[in-house]
Amino acid sequence: MKLGLERMRAQLDALGAPDRRLGAVVHVAGTNGKGSTVAMIAQAARNASKRVATYTSPHLSTLRERVTIDGELATEAQIVAAADGVDPDLTFFEQVTAIGLRIIADARPDITVLEVGLGGRLDATNAVAADIAVVTGVAMDHEAILGPTLADIAREKAGIFKPGQRAVIGRAGEPEAVPWLVEHARTAQVAELVVVDTPVDSPLAGAHQRANAAVAAAVARMLGIPADFTGTVHPGRFERAGDLILDGAHNPHGARALAATLRSLAIRPVLVIAASADKPLGELAAALEPAVSHVIATRYQQERSASPEQLAGCFAHAETAPALEHAVARARELGSPILIAGSLFLVGEARVRYLGAPADPVFVTDPSAGPAGSAAPPPTTSP
Repeated sequence: MKLGLERMRAQLDALGAPDRRLGAVVHVAGTNGKGSTVAMIAQAARNASKRVATYTSPHLSTLRERVTIDGELATEAQIVAAADGVDPDLTFFEQVTAIGLRIIADARPDITVLEVGLGGRLDATNAVAADIAVVTGVAMDHEAILGPTLADIAREKAGIFKPGQRAVIGRAGEPEAVPWLVEHARTAQVAELVVVDTPVDSPLAGAHQRANAAVAAAVARMLGIPADFTGTVHPGRFERAGDLILDGAHNPHGARALAATLRSLAIRPVLVIAASADKPLGELAAALEPAVSHVIATRYQQERSASPEQLAGCFAHAETAPALEHAVARARELGSPILIAGSLFLVGEARVRYLGAPADPVFVTDPSAGPAGSAAPPPTTSP
């Protein structure tokens, strides 16, 4: 990881500045809610008969998910063609961002919605001049990179605000961060600032999604389209399939929102959980354990994963399983529904194994998932 914008700007210029052929650009940052907000904005654009592209991260099971045109995943052929001429010395995320922007530029969309990868100020996507900048909210996550306090993290997220932009600030994070975001937006001299106050109905499950929908509605108004989110889907976020519920909640704020959703629906599932070792495992456990009937701690198939034993030790009562398939088999002995949560990597494995989601012919992931070259292809995502 090499945070900064100089390499990205130079690469885009060398490729003929594809970032200047993206239509109206909406740039979305935030600790939680980015992906859901992007999905709702894109669906509103499609419902308004606009040609819309999205660039998001991380992917769950295939790199193709990161780039969509009118809801369709980029093809392998498009990715390979767009990679031609991209500097291999760039970071993984910089390379994929350049590839994604080339594919999108070739599609000539009316609207492009870009999701920040990490933070905002120094994220590769911030090399793009966006018409509308969004911060869904701020909570504690990635402190080792973004800073140890909520104020530090808010400063990094607010780094996407630029002079003359229209800006939207949501409430999908900690309330005390909102005034800091407002201050940063005004200091950046945005042309218009909307701070959403009233949640609106969302097609996605969970009360927290109403706050994300309010942000998406504010963006829709700025784009001059109806805030019609009918048909929105967001894989891996309270996604229900048979006896499974898949949710990528991977930080304490997201885990608390997930627990609240379970309580609102009067569901007490068996929890199958894996999490990255650098996450606050005790806080994740404290948020989720009261909302579930039983806990099975497992691991996802990369070195960044906490061991099942380490994770189980954070719960008052939990058993362990060596891998996802063993955990789900044990969960089915205990009853349903089964909640698979704690990591988007685990959810990605589950979507391939149990939902038939597409997988790449070779294992592709961000290097931040583990030391370079150390992560073996997970058996649950082999083609």
